[in-house]
Amino acid sequence: MSFIAVLGAGSAGGALAYRLASRNRVREVRLIDPDGRIAQGKALDIQQSSPIEGFGTRVSGAENLEAAIGADAIVIADMARDDGEHAGEAGLALIRRIAAMEPAAPLVFAGATQRELMARTVTELRVERRRVIGSAPGALESAVRALVALELNGTGVEVRLLVVGVPPHAAVVGWEEATAFGQPVRALVPPHTLAAISARLTALWPPGAQALASAASR
Repeated sequence: MSFIAVLGAGSAGGALAYRLASRNRVREVRLIDPDGRIAQGKALDIQQSSPIEGFGTRVSGAENLEAAIGADAIVIADMARDDGEHAGEAGLALIRRIAAMEPAAPLVFAGATQRELMARTVTELRVERRRVIGSAPGALESAVRALVALELNGTGVEVRLLVVGVPPHAAVVGWEEATAFGQPVRALVPPHTLAAISARLTALWPPGAQALASAASR
């Protein structure tokens, strides 16, 4: 990829820029925020860690939204001034401007409160549905995998499962298809423990900034 634009230099946006850069899979990450000084400062901090951590991705900060033009993907994160996620009428106005500037790049919504914004992007702004991607539910799946792994004295990498539905109240874990170490989770973890994990879904939402950044960077 040429570059990825991250809209918002809040906690999640900054963490996402770092994760994207450290994976060394894109040429550049542009962190864009109305408070350009914060965006540039966070970008500089990440860039200065590159010799130590061994990545070559360039990280830059910008104030103007036009810096996102030409991006391979645009991630909508949170604002630097208060860590508030882009949402509501202001969020829709932002997406309207972005959609007019960059008509092809996928739009990845990294926040836990952006479901309505995603829907309005499709229904009101007529952005193609295939371009609109929500990554936050992936953070919830990661949390559930970690809880299952804890029961098995393993790691979340060894657990495969899906969480379907709309978090937090309508989310359901697909225990029937879940596996760990290549075996069905239901054969490894007692039913009452799985029920207890399912009961915690509401408390696991919304995920924190680091978890949201991790999910969006995949």
